[in-house]
Order: sequence, then structure tokens, then C-alpha cells
Amino acid sequence: MNREQLSRTLQQHGAVMVLGTLVIVGSLAFDSFATPANAASVVVSSSFLAIIAIGMTFVIISGGIDLSVGSLFVLGGVLAAYGSQYGMLVALLLPLAVCGVVGLLQGLVIARTGMAPFIVTLAGLLGVRGLMLAISDEGATTYLVKDRAFAALGQGEILGLSYPVYITAVLALAAMVLLQRTGFGQNVYAIGGNEQAAALMGVPVARTKVYVYVMSALLAGLAGALNAARLSSGVTILGIGLELDAIAAVVIGGTLLTGGAGGITGSVAGVLLLGVIQSLINQVGNLTSAFQQVVSGLFLALVVVAQRLLSKAQRLT
Repeated sequence: MNREQLSRTLQQHGAVMVLGTLVIVGSLAFDSFATPANAASVVVSSSFLAIIAIGMTFVIISGGIDLSVGSLFVLGGVLAAYGSQYGMLVALLLPLAVCGVVGLLQGLVIARTGMAPFIVTLAGLLGVRGLMLAISDEGATTYLVKDRAFAALGQGEILGLSYPVYITAVLALAAMVLLQRTGFGQNVYAIGGNEQAAALMGVPVARTKVYVYVMSALLAGLAGALNAARLSSGVTILGIGLELDAIAAVVIGGTLLTGGAGGITGSVAGVLLLGVIQSLINQVGNLTSAFQQVVSGLFLALVVVAQRLLSKAQRLT
């Protein structure tokens, strides 16, 4: 394996390697770490962030960013809980419809006006959070999930893992196929690599951008709905900073913030890596949960520096 191949492998699969290393170290250091119960806890708690990270992967590969997903997550949960009084179908479709419209509007503004995704989705973050507060009477009203079938969607289990884990796995596999095996996926990579060159090659740049933001919004809303089903209520205080966790997981997984490179496997590994770090901190016992944010931040900084060095090494070969 030459230097360029090694750099590319480390960039694309470094998160998986680090994840495996941490699991081995944690298993040797803590007796309660490698138990089925702890493994299930990490996987289940990570599934909702993983759904959001799947959509974020498409956005970042295209050269964009989506800061609205945390607000869409909590809005999706509130709308799902509210809609559950009318049955499971409404509980699922209502958050998807509203969040999808938000994603469509953001995508259209970004694609048609050329405004920076950071600014547009920051406005979306604030606007969606305000909409959620308006629906919930400034957060004073917490809607309860009233449909048992919908609640079972978040609480039911197969082999010790809740249904959202399996839904996440199906979505991840579908996203892998979409990104790697379809023309749409190749368009996303092309736009992130060089938008002007992609346009000259006939890639539908504006339409593709709209699609990735709609996808991101829909997945954030779905994650929120599934979380509401799990908690049996639309909790209004969730989602703060969740967009940063999703971005961190995607970047840790090997997706370049500059766009044009990345994959779903790395993003899912990044999410699990954050979950494993949190679990290891909990195993220590004398560290607060805030320490996890410090470790995650340092790890993210190291990954970004490593990505830059690896990219530079690839250009020199």
C-alpha cells in the first residue's frame, strides 16, 4: 500500500479503527463495559443521533451545513406526540410533512439565492425553535403520546434492541446505496468537490442541493418522532446542541467539512464513537457528563487536524 492509499484509508476508515480500539481497551479496563446491557444502551441511545447524522452526511458532502436539525428534532417530537391523538399515521406523517417543508424552504433559498448555508440554517434553527415554543405554549404544554401502536414503535424490542435501532440500520443501508450506487449520490460528491465544474458537466446543482436539505430535515423530524414514541411524550427541552453533535460525528467519521468526500459508514462509526466515549466516562465514575463534551471537542479537533494532514499528503503524492 503506497502513501496515498494509506492516507485515504486512514481518512475514510479511521473512525472505525479508533472505535474498535476503544471497545477493546474499555473491555479490558472495565468489567461492566463489555456487557450486553451496556452495549445495547450505547446502541439504542446513539440510534437517534445516527438518523440525523445520515442526513447531515449528504449535506456536508455537498459542501453545505445544516444547523437546524436540532430544532427540527424537537419539533418533530412535539408534533408526533400531538398527532398521536389522531392515530399512528398522523403521528408519523405530521412531523415529516412540517419538517420536510422547512427543509424544502431552506434548500430553495440556498440553491436559488446562493446564500451561505450557515446563515440560512441558523435562521431555520431559530425559526423552528420558535415554532415549537408557539405550539407548546412556550414549552409549558407537554403533549403525551396517546396511540399505543405509535408508542410501541419507539419502545418495542427485538433481541434486546428497540425498534429505532433496526430502523436506523435500514436507513443507513439505504443511504449507503443512494450515496455510492446512484447518479444522485455521484452528483452530491461532484457538487461538494467543485460546484462550478459540476454545473459545467450538466449536474443539476440547484435541484440536488434542495434534495439534500429536504432529506436532512425529514430524517431529523423522523428521529424526533421516534424519540417521542420512546419517551411517550414530546419533550420540549431536547435538541439543544444536537446539530453540533451530528456535525461532530460526521466529521469524526471522515467526511470533509469542505465537501466532496465522506460516507455513511464513517458517520455511523462517528456516532458510536461518541457514544462509547460517553460510556467509558460513565465507567470511570468520578467524572461528570460535561467531561464528555471536553473529550469530544478535543477528539474532533484532532480529527480535523489529521484530515488536513492526510489531504495534504494525498496532494503531494
